Amino acid sequence: QVQLVESGGGLVQPGGSLRLSCVVSGISFSIYTMGWYRQTPGRQREFHARITSDGSTNYADSVKGRFTISRDNAKNTVYLQMNNLKPEDTAVYYCRATRAFNDYWGQGTQVTVSS
Repeated sequence: QVQLVESGGGLVQPGGSLRLSCVVSGISFSIYTMGWYRQTPGRQREFHARITSDGSTNYADSVKGRFTISRDNAKNTVYLQMNNLKPEDTAVYYCRATRAFNDYWGQGTQVTVSS
């Protein structure tokens, strides 16, 4: 059974930082492209960051320079370091694993940026 379990969300003040983690089981993690997305009520999930199996990364323009995606294949974990958080970053954050026709999502973790 494939599982993606996000953690690390919470309440943070504007300008603060959080690191999200997503632990993956049930697949060969190292060969999958991993991504982070976010969703707010009434809107579709929005791409934020992606890291391929060879470590190449790309980011949405809205988070470039503030967010960093990384992976630890030994721990089957992908991370999203989020710095200089803004109120508009408030959302549920999801991780995603993709390879060919395989596509898996986690259950999400809530991030709230508020003073």
